[in-house]
Amino acid sequence: MVAEETPKGLAANRFKVLVEQRSGGRIGVQVFPNGQLYGDHDEMQALELGAVDLVAPSLSKFGRIGLPEFELFDLPFLFDDLNAVRRITQGPLGQKLLQALPRQGLVGLGYFDNGFKQMSANRPLLEPGDFVGLRMRVQASRVIAAQMRALGAQPVTLAFSETRLALAAGVVDGTENPVSNFWTQAMHEAQTDLSLTNHGYLGYAVVTNERFWQHLQPADRTLINQALQESLAFANQIADTQNDQALQALRQAGTTRIHSLNSGQRERLRQAVQPVQQQLARRIGPRWMKDLQQALRQA
Repeated sequence: MVAEETPKGLAANRFKVLVEQRSGGRIGVQVFPNGQLYGDHDEMQALELGAVDLVAPSLSKFGRIGLPEFELFDLPFLFDDLNAVRRITQGPLGQKLLQALPRQGLVGLGYFDNGFKQMSANRPLLEPGDFVGLRMRVQASRVIAAQMRALGAQPVTLAFSETRLALAAGVVDGTENPVSNFWTQAMHEAQTDLSLTNHGYLGYAVVTNERFWQHLQPADRTLINQALQESLAFANQIADTQNDQALQALRQAGTTRIHSLNSGQRERLRQAVQPVQQQLARRIGPRWMKDLQQALRQA
């Protein structure tokens, strides 16, 4: 769904190079960025049908296919930093989540980051009252939609590929994104203000069709998986760097005012969206929430 200059795009291209080199060109990898083949609403179906072999959907999308426990990652103000995220994705809880995928005919191969999301609109978004009445684009996630409603905004579900035009046309008033997505999609040309809220995490899981995966020879599965793990580690290393570079480019462009929150503003936003966590606990069960909090407390 995203551009080649994002952490996801760079990881996909590195994966292509590694697989083709290590297989001596016997295995080819085709990469299609910017939603060239499928959109947010049909990429998972395309994978299930075997029209594509690998996708890296945002973790939000797994709730729509009967895996609501993945919506844990969408909870606002849950993670303090990427180290906290990786205590989940690289620990037992992350593996437990991936082990649920075969019941949908999928195989989970790993996680990687795109960093933390920021809020944008045509006004600063620093207090809960700033959101009231805004139409905010969200991806299809009940948790993210509930977050926007808790802030007094109206969530509007749109495909990522449609967001830039929707912002420019006034179909929606604002959205949330890591800075790398905001910059590479030229959203700064349609939004006057970016508020550095760091309120939510955006990450992905690389998944494949179980039939395709089992069709491969064991040695090829090993080669592909090793190349993928190296590519995901690379993406995780550069996620922060790419967002920092995008923020610097955005400052230099001078088209968008950039706002930082103070501790009081951040706490008031956090308190406003606190009911979202309670709603999710009721839907997926308290055990998942307990395991999540326990994992986050581990040093």
